[in-house]
Amino acid sequence: MLSAIVIAVMVFATATTGGIFKPGDWYLSLRKPIWTPPSWAFPVVWTILYCMIGYSGWLVWQQQGLGIAMAVWTLQLVLNAAWSWIFFGLKRMDIAFIDVCFMWAAIVVYIIAAWPVSPTASLLFVPYLVWTTIAATLNRVVWQMNLDQARGPATG
Repeated sequence: MLSAIVIAVMVFATATTGGIFKPGDWYLSLRKPIWTPPSWAFPVVWTILYCMIGYSGWLVWQQQGLGIAMAVWTLQLVLNAAWSWIFFGLKRMDIAFIDVCFMWAAIVVYIIAAWPVSPTASLLFVPYLVWTTIAATLNRVVWQMNLDQARGPATG
């Protein structure tokens, strides 16, 4: 039971970065591709994904405890939490793209590492990988469409 609480707190803490560092007026002013998902989709999709991320981590923890899969699971959470701060907080689309690429790689490594421990846990990360692929592509395209706003430290 304690492990479920700890994992839930970790996932919740990661999710809160999206609430602390919100898109705001700066993001709304950026040029975006026509295929950008509607604003309402992000909290809906992320809520579902965070539930899957938490359950996946709990399954692996129950089967193996601390190991490579849980270490990578924790790493992807850190990278996930950092993205909102970097992109929306610092307004650094370039560094955020690097972060999301590392996050994508960590998700792939987790899927591979979790498979022998719990195929279900591994498969729970597949939608997360798909969404992160979309997010990384969107990050890259928005960055390229807004190069005039992509450099330097965040300003008001």
